[in-house]
Amino acid sequence: MRDSRPLLLDTLFDDTDLLRNVQQRAIALIKLNKAVKALLPKQLHEFCRVANYRQGILVLEVANASWLTLLRYEQQTLLSTLRSEILPSLVSIDIKINPKLSTNKQTAENLVHRYIPESTKDDMPMRQLSEQSAKQLKELAARSPKRLKEKLERLAALAGERVTSATSRNNLNRTKKP
Repeated sequence: MRDSRPLLLDTLFDDTDLLRNVQQRAIALIKLNKAVKALLPKQLHEFCRVANYRQGILVLEVANASWLTLLRYEQQTLLSTLRSEILPSLVSIDIKINPKLSTNKQTAENLVHRYIPESTKDDMPMRQLSEQSAKQLKELAARSPKRLKEKLERLAALAGERVTSATSRNNLNRTKKP
């Protein structure tokens, strides 16, 4: 049974064998992750990773059920290839869903877009709403109820404005938050 009691940091640093074991295990899992990704289809690479290897069972994590289904199609091929080339003691592959695999990437992209320096915003592409589309939106607004009419007119007024302009309430709210 594993000793899972909390330890003082001093004991961790005094016992270099413990840290060395953790480091070696982490390095082994990273190498195994690279080997597994090399055997998987390219579209699975960013949505699948090795979570653990224990008692002959390789634990893989995927971002959602659709990636799990795709990985299940590859499971037997992956199992036989890993057994023959890397892990002869491999008994089975267990696949778990970890939604954080997809949200971490989305969160990182959102943070990049949220905190873009003002100097680079000038280089961003223009939003293109053609004059013809704006005209059609105005015609539609003329036949619409009051609330929808106002929104369609505001949308039509965006013709030719930049992506970074403060026309979106989301952009305005983002700049006010710390």
